[in-house]
Amino acid sequence: MLRYLAQRLAYYAVLLVAAVFLSYALASGALQPRTYFESKVPRPAAASVDRQLTALNINDRTPVAVRFGHWADGVLLHGDLGRTIHDTPVNDDFRRRVWVSLRLLLIGSLLGMLLGVAGGAWSAVKQYRITDRALTVVSFVLLSTPVFLLALLLKNGAIAAKDVAGHEVVPFTGYETPGLTGGLGTHLADWGLHLLLPTLSLALGGLATYSRYQRGTMLDVLGSDYLRTAEAKGLTRNRALLRHGLRTAVIPMSTMFAYSFLGIFTGAAFTETIFGWHGMGEWFIQSINEQDVNAVVAVNLFAAVVVLASGFLADTLHAALDPRVRR
Repeated sequence: MLRYLAQRLAYYAVLLVAAVFLSYALASGALQPRTYFESKVPRPAAASVDRQLTALNINDRTPVAVRFGHWADGVLLHGDLGRTIHDTPVNDDFRRRVWVSLRLLLIGSLLGMLLGVAGGAWSAVKQYRITDRALTVVSFVLLSTPVFLLALLLKNGAIAAKDVAGHEVVPFTGYETPGLTGGLGTHLADWGLHLLLPTLSLALGGLATYSRYQRGTMLDVLGSDYLRTAEAKGLTRNRALLRHGLRTAVIPMSTMFAYSFLGIFTGAAFTETIFGWHGMGEWFIQSINEQDVNAVVAVNLFAAVVVLASGFLADTLHAALDPRVRR
């Protein structure tokens, strides 16, 4: 198993380098930082603009490979992600925003996966009963609702609840209450309340997707020979389903979890903007509007690391669940 995981880790390292280079090349070709400086009033001299662009390593007159090499040297040797178009360290924004996004992404994705797997398995066991049909209807409604619309509905619901109650029932903006005093428990409760609506907006979409796939894989397992054999050997129906059926049905879901994480990150960009979370998604949109190449590449680097780390986790789970992989 360790040899298999080492091979997968080396594979993901190569993919990471390729993904970062492609994102750097695309950002350098699509964004026009020169126009950001040339649009200033009074308009600076062309030589001055060139000096600023060269100092920031985003001069479009320098070959992309040369710029990428300079940027990669800074990242590998010093952990320096470059400077923003405002001539401030990208690392400062990155450190401030990364933990904001990670707690939202991790909790939202894990909650959506766990609830989706549980709901899909339950729906398969109760096939064609009222609970199965109800979950099917709810899943298709959620699947047809874009993430940004779901986030807006949740936020508007919280605003309406505030109007009715006369006070804020559930926080709907920001990720913490400014100036909050109290101990660790007070702050944890405050963070949890602020996490509720943004996490739901991400988790509900995952719940719908995972439940549909899990239902299908579980239905394939329910009629399998090995499940009937386990019951014939004396296991109860529920124990056989948990020990043998669900374990087998979850294997395809581990792979799906890894490669659906990028979609969750895309949804988080809208969610963070709607709920006023100053995370990586909001930064990504802001950086594109400002033609900030280095900041966009930093966000893409974060997304690539998270997606590939999810892929490695999925491979680990796959190897743990399926003994054929370990051999």
